[in-house]
Amino acid sequence: MVKILFGNQVKLLDELHLMHSRQSSHELMEVAAKGFVKWFDEQDFDKKMPVFVIAGAGNNGGDGFAIARLLKETSWNIKVLQSFESEERLSPDAKLNWDLLSPDIPRFEWGKWPEVSTGILIDAFLGVGLKGALRQIAKEVIFKINQFEGIKISVDLPSGLYSETICKENVVKADFTVSFAFPKLSLLLPEHANFVGELSVVDIGITDEEYQSFDSNFFFVQNCDIPKLHRKFHRFSHKGDFGRILLVGGSPGKMGALTLASKSALRTGSGLVTCHLEDSERSILQTSVPEAMVTWGELVNLENYDSIGVGPGWGKVDRKHLLEQILNEFKKPLVIDADGLNLLAQNPKLISKLPVNSILTPHLGEFSRLVGAAEDHLRRLVLARDFAKSHQIIIVLKGANTVISLPDGRQIINSTGTNYMATGGTGDVLTGMITAYLGMGYLPENAAICGVFHHGLAGEYAGKKKRRSLIASDIIEEIPETYIQLGID
Repeated sequence: MVKILFGNQVKLLDELHLMHSRQSSHELMEVAAKGFVKWFDEQDFDKKMPVFVIAGAGNNGGDGFAIARLLKETSWNIKVLQSFESEERLSPDAKLNWDLLSPDIPRFEWGKWPEVSTGILIDAFLGVGLKGALRQIAKEVIFKINQFEGIKISVDLPSGLYSETICKENVVKADFTVSFAFPKLSLLLPEHANFVGELSVVDIGITDEEYQSFDSNFFFVQNCDIPKLHRKFHRFSHKGDFGRILLVGGSPGKMGALTLASKSALRTGSGLVTCHLEDSERSILQTSVPEAMVTWGELVNLENYDSIGVGPGWGKVDRKHLLEQILNEFKKPLVIDADGLNLLAQNPKLISKLPVNSILTPHLGEFSRLVGAAEDHLRRLVLARDFAKSHQIIIVLKGANTVISLPDGRQIINSTGTNYMATGGTGDVLTGMITAYLGMGYLPENAAICGVFHHGLAGEYAGKKKRRSLIASDIIEEIPETYIQLGID
């Protein structure tokens, strides 16, 4: 997992990398520009479209000049729009790349830009070094960029966006943001969704060892991180090795939630799934999920299960005593979602009974009821971190970039998912998946990370096929594809 650093650490990280790699700063800038161009080529943009590169005087502008040169070499129609007063204002590396621009690339001074509205605009105006209030000329450049009606792509950060604070105005509204090395924290905040657009991260060769010199509790999980978190099973493994799990939930009118959780647990690989529900509803589950077993009435022999997930479609009426029984009798980590979380919020004394490393999976509303209201997502992350540390549990705060807060203070931000997953039942699917991984003997931290990552990745695959028509069941059907694509047996 790549560590997410703060803006004032980026320059120091670059300097450390240059010392270790023996590259020059210009060579590192070239690596970044080539990474951007590789991403650009993979998007299959129409080569008939003109490309306008808006570049500032700093190193972000230097990236822009290098990108313009490299795109020109592959026959793109490039124009550079200057957003600085004179060449004397350019940083050393920006000046070097400015001088390397082909004379065939037209350059337009600020105030003399051509009228442009369509094509592709690459925003390389302001980057991670942005500090203090924006000058009036910067606001004017950003306003001009936002008037552009074509495709807008920001380099590293949308201009005007600070690396780790909330911004509400004077920010480029990009369709795509291509960030280098790691995503800056502000790119992952829901308040900035309309500025960031689709986020991609380009590797520029900085090693894990180089990140270790810097303090940060934020981490970004990507495809390459997941295979090593999975347990290995052999040909003599039996269904007991793949976990005996219990899912407690369901109520009249809400049996779909428990059905989805049990199906997703089975698709994730759980060996034996049992659902505890009301007697009146058992035929629904036994018909819809024949692979699952069903119990009703009193909860017995909880020690026979490897993991328990509580809450999907459960309801809150006459449930407190069952939740209390589970907390008193089951000492392994639990997964608690939905009405299980609402019961904890209503009965906060039960929180102290949670087994260490239990995994709670709230959406924003459940989080607010359980942990507390927050004025913005940065404050919400602080509350999640502190709650996880004080109770020694794991909080999975669900959203576009789900954040996993661990008992030691680390916060893992997920990279998978799609807006098409914003539909009923997707949280129940996640509950089943995480419970399945716990039942297979995964460390709770790894169960949460793998569950969240595979859930989002399955949602991406389903979204490509179904778009707005995606429903939670579609995610379950794509879980096997996530194993195939990640090379997990």
